[in-house]
Amino acid sequence: MTLTQLHYIITIAQTKSLNKAAEQLFVSQPSLTSAVKELEKELGITLFYRSGRGVTLTNDGIEFLLYAKQIYGQYETVMEKYSGGGSYKKKFGVSTQHYSFAVKAFVDMAKAYDMSQYEFAIRETQTKEVIQDVSTMKSEVGVLYLSDFNRKSMTKLFHSAGLEFHHLTICQAYVYLWKGHPLANEESISFEQLGKYPCLAFEQGDDSAFYLAEEILSTNEYPQIIKANDRATMLNLMIGLNGYTLCSGIICEELNGDEYRAVPFKDDEMNPNSEMEIGYVTRKNSILSRMGEHYIEEIKKYLRIE
Repeated sequence: MTLTQLHYIITIAQTKSLNKAAEQLFVSQPSLTSAVKELEKELGITLFYRSGRGVTLTNDGIEFLLYAKQIYGQYETVMEKYSGGGSYKKKFGVSTQHYSFAVKAFVDMAKAYDMSQYEFAIRETQTKEVIQDVSTMKSEVGVLYLSDFNRKSMTKLFHSAGLEFHHLTICQAYVYLWKGHPLANEESISFEQLGKYPCLAFEQGDDSAFYLAEEILSTNEYPQIIKANDRATMLNLMIGLNGYTLCSGIICEELNGDEYRAVPFKDDEMNPNSEMEIGYVTRKNSILSRMGEHYIEEIKKYLRIE
């Protein structure tokens, strides 16, 4: 098995066509077909179904592609990090829960590169998608949090997905609301005080478990709750409905604006405050690319981590 063969398999899977893959790879179709057959013979499996419409991965092919992407992705990372050569467009992606600081760090990282030479992607998405994106190497880094409530379940998910969690910082929960909210000028806000206002939460899918929630105290009974699937909608609901959400308190005014406040959450016996451990996940034993290292440094800079 060679790196060239792995590159061939990845390209065929992406284009779903031997003809298109051959054009992209600058090889003849017979040579490409021969390379795939040699690899299939060596592995003892069939990677593709071939038809008049093109090619599709077999079940064995889907599983093999995951490993091929991981191996070839690490090769590209090493080449990008230690070699000045190479004319291909380097890729770097981040998947994150809805954190403005994660987006701000991405913006600052991207500004340092010639974006015509790179293919960058930032995905604010559901928790399970963050895990899946990094597991399948769609993204190199995933940003999320752990707490006493979700740590055991999330750690199991990381293990199953072949990921490892890296600590960044620990913070207490804050109530995030707009500056015109009746509680915006309080020194701290209790759960009882929030009772008559709608709680805003990011949607995690119909079949999602409580431990996938981005908000702390996700198991509490809220008299009013509204789900949103993007940060802009969440901010609009804060103003329009005096809604609030429970978050880390790490806010980026440059992106969210200065119309919002983060007020410390005042816990009590029934609603204890729980620490949020902010961190990021990567594939186990993977090497961060130069962009990955730069991105993490930008996050640490924003969070003021030495």
